[in-house]
Amino acid sequence: MKFFLDTANIEEIKKADDWGLLDGVTTNPTLVAKTGKPFLKVAEEIINLLGENRTVSLEVVATDYEGMVKQARELAKLGPNVAVKIPMTPEGIKAVKTLSEEGIKTNVTLVFSPSQALLAAKAGATYVSPFVGRLDDISSEGIKLIEEIVTIYNNYGFNTEIIVASVRHPEHVRLAALLGADIATIPFAVLEKLFKHPLTDIGLERFLKDWNSLPEDFKPDFLR
Repeated sequence: MKFFLDTANIEEIKKADDWGLLDGVTTNPTLVAKTGKPFLKVAEEIINLLGENRTVSLEVVATDYEGMVKQARELAKLGPNVAVKIPMTPEGIKAVKTLSEEGIKTNVTLVFSPSQALLAAKAGATYVSPFVGRLDDISSEGIKLIEEIVTIYNNYGFNTEIIVASVRHPEHVRLAALLGADIATIPFAVLEKLFKHPLTDIGLERFLKDWNSLPEDFKPDFLR
């Protein structure tokens, strides 16, 4: 499974990159607004940090076909690693079809049903982003959506990659990985939680305590 970071915060991106865990970044207008910086400055910082081989998703703000295509073409010029986020609407799917034929990578966002994911794949989307957390919020089973999309895509051999979005906690990541989702786009706080387990902390504390109980002359210089 690939890990994307769902953020526009450059410091969070740098930290995840230092850990060696970062395969890409997803942004949206809300996340960019939180930085308090101009959009192009934020986008260029992220694109340059990730390089050509790791995807950065940047979102259009138009809602009509012509506007989305025009904005997507401009966003794609920012770097070869840009995937353009397009909303799951009839106009959006029409735009995805056009853009995919032009070789522009697309990420269909705000997906909440298997049928929507099927439409995105048929239009040639590079990625599809089903929002599991938001479904959970309305007492629906978000992870069930991932299971159904994985099955449909496998049935027909679609190349569209599934980005599990609206991830709220580590359990979403675990279940998505078990189902074979291609990517999880994860808030930085959730990524940090993936490291945590109380038995890891207890075990490390115990090992170090036992080590420190050894006489100093029992320890090689490089382990002191």
